[in-house]
Amino acid sequence: MDSATSDPTASAARYTVTEAPAPSGRTPLTDAAETGLKIVVVGGFGVGKTTLVRSVSEIRPLNTEEVMTQAGVGVDETGSVTAKTTTTVAFDFGRISLNDRMVLYLFGAPGQERFWFLWDRLFSGTLGAVVLVDTRRMDDSWYAIDRLEHHRTPFVVAVNRFDDDTARHSLDEIRLALALPDHVPLIDCDARVRTSGKNVLVTLVDHLYQLALAQESAS
Repeated sequence: MDSATSDPTASAARYTVTEAPAPSGRTPLTDAAETGLKIVVVGGFGVGKTTLVRSVSEIRPLNTEEVMTQAGVGVDETGSVTAKTTTTVAFDFGRISLNDRMVLYLFGAPGQERFWFLWDRLFSGTLGAVVLVDTRRMDDSWYAIDRLEHHRTPFVVAVNRFDDDTARHSLDEIRLALALPDHVPLIDCDARVRTSGKNVLVTLVDHLYQLALAQESAS
């Protein structure tokens, strides 16, 4: 596979995500595939990163989830997700084809603070990122946005709307709370729904395409 660079972005934006069967088994990668684009999904603990990767991946995703034990009490901040019993300890990995030649490789970053040291390694070679946000715990999004801006990695923000999201803050309110610049795409999603997750990825690829065009025009 070619390394992920800004060059494939212009081509990638002209294609829609290829439909694939549910990831109940392994889907062979087409022989025509020649370019792999690395995408990272980041966000706070329990925001839905593993769920997003799992819902859109055309292959059986690689998960590094482990059961949370009493050893994590006082170390892990579970906040309003006390019912969650597992946590990602390395990363999630999935794959989805843009077309016969281009493939997105999805890496879901761990959300627990004690695993944040892995993020900088995951960002290496990344073309773009998705910041997944839970409006019940907005503060958990700050670190992800800060690290992406530090690495100058383009990103979009996807608000994962949960069933118990009674506050239902508007996207304008969320943009203001996160101090997001106008040029950063902000959309709603449901990480459990494959079509919704695919829309997030299409939004990111389109954003990368627009940035590539702007850079080309400036040069």
